[in-house]
Amino acid sequence: MSVGIRIKNAVKIFDGKKIIDKLNVTIKPGEFFTLLGPSGCGKTTLLRMIAGFNSIEGGDFYFNDKRINDLDPSKRNIGMVFQNYAIFPHLSVRKNVEFGLQNLKMDRTKIHEQAESFLKLMQIDQFANRMPAQLSGGQQQRVAIARALCIEPHVLLMDEPLSNLDAKLRIEMRSAIRELQRQIGITTIYVTHDQEEAMAVSDRIAVLNSGTIQQIGTPKAIYQRPANTFVASFIGHNNLIQGSIKMQDNKCMLTILNYTVEIANIQEQYKKDQDVLVSIRPEEFLMQPDDFNGISAKVHDCIFLGLNTHIIIELENGMRFETIQVSRIDDLLQKGKEVKLGLDINKINIFTLDGSTNILTGVKNDNEQPEA
Repeated sequence: MSVGIRIKNAVKIFDGKKIIDKLNVTIKPGEFFTLLGPSGCGKTTLLRMIAGFNSIEGGDFYFNDKRINDLDPSKRNIGMVFQNYAIFPHLSVRKNVEFGLQNLKMDRTKIHEQAESFLKLMQIDQFANRMPAQLSGGQQQRVAIARALCIEPHVLLMDEPLSNLDAKLRIEMRSAIRELQRQIGITTIYVTHDQEEAMAVSDRIAVLNSGTIQQIGTPKAIYQRPANTFVASFIGHNNLIQGSIKMQDNKCMLTILNYTVEIANIQEQYKKDQDVLVSIRPEEFLMQPDDFNGISAKVHDCIFLGLNTHIIIELENGMRFETIQVSRIDDLLQKGKEVKLGLDINKINIFTLDGSTNILTGVKNDNEQPEA
């Protein structure tokens, strides 16, 4: 059985300093929910508070309607997968997977049957009698996941489970984890600092910074309409440039350097003359004919990567940005070539000058505030 998780006004204090302050989040039963953010942002701390490994200095934690703040970790019915696998080196693969079941004092036949089913589910049954030292990193991680799931927990907690694997194996394992989670339907909280990994596996993502949730949403919603410049910069590649909004005949006109274009989807309260920050992802720059009245730039470098070509451009003010264009048969653009750029105005994002707020319509944030 999967459970829903509610966290209301969570507070965590280390050495007199608030690491997490009045954090609120609701996780749906069976959801794959990822805590994403830079090192030191509080994501692992929050995960360990849910697990019962860290003390809670304030707020309330619920599994469904049951408050778990004072519940012993062993009674929370959670499975935990750590960054360093934490499997027992002196036990075989089968003994590692059976370990939690033995602690539950189950019947020996039942233990064997249940362990066997999860060994097969994680595709490691052929290694059942091997010792951990005889396994690759990916195989060891599969053992750790099988052990965590074998006790049939209500919640699966995963702390940077793929960070010790090489790039190719990380991609393989994240697909395996996502497929497994969908198959079992267990509520999963996943911690990572890798935004691509978070985008690939999550139903929803909470982006954290300095113990505060910046935005919660689906990968698509967060990528397309980030709530602020921190989220825009942390999710995907991002180019930030200052511009200005001017009202002309009740239209919002955005100007960046020598380029002016109408923006139709600005929220009503932000329809006024103001300086803004514009977030332009590499694919949102559009190469235009030489006579186009767009952003003037020069090619600084051109890198052919098969399907796409990455072009580093230098603007008139000396700033350099990355653009991505679909590769063509044409020769690569030469360094120093002058180009004209337009913008995909339906995809760019515009923020207040301090970067705190996206002023466009369509910004979604699922972060739930506690009831008064």
